[in-house]
This record gives sequence, C-alpha cells and structure tokens, in this order.
Amino acid sequence: MTTKPLLAPSGKLFVAIALIEALTWTGLLVGMYLKYVSGTTDLGVWLFGRLHGAAFLAYVVICFIVGSRLRWPMWALLLAVLAAIPPLVTWPLELWYRHRGLLSNR
Repeated sequence: MTTKPLLAPSGKLFVAIALIEALTWTGLLVGMYLKYVSGTTDLGVWLFGRLHGAAFLAYVVICFIVGSRLRWPMWALLLAVLAAIPPLVTWPLELWYRHRGLLSNR
C-alpha cells in the first residue's frame, strides 16, 4: 500500500496562496462581467482588482520561497510563476504539484 507524502509546511503555504490567487481571479472575472457585460456595477472590479493584485504578488513571492525551501527544479519554479498569469491556473497546478510530490519534504 502506497501512502501519499505529507505536505511540508511551506507546501501548505503554497496550497493556501494558490487557492487564494485562484479565488481572487474568480472574483475579478465576475466583477468584470458585472461591469463590462451587464453594466450593473464596478464594485467587483474595484474590490477584487485590489485583492487579486495583492494575491498575485504574494503568490509570486511565495513561489520563490517555497521553490527554494523544497528545492524545486528550475522548470517547476518557472511553471509555478507563469501559472499566475492566465486565469485560474494556479489551483490545478497546485493539485498537480501535490500529486508529483513537489509540495512535500522528500
């Protein structure tokens, strides 16, 4: 029987910030729909634009910290940073990294 490796503390941090980054992207996309498609309000863009900007910057910083602590190969670090650019990619990337064991102490 094979057990999955436990997440390292820095791996748990990466999981949390990847989820937060994806959720704020979702909020921003909904806000953009409300502002530009339905024309009802720009509050969502105002709020989630700020939250997502902070989450994006935090995610990039955390990528470098976690990549260094868990000794990620360069491709893993580069892919993690690039995943923050398109909408909602950080969350599936986190699941894939967890599956590959990149978020646990080896």
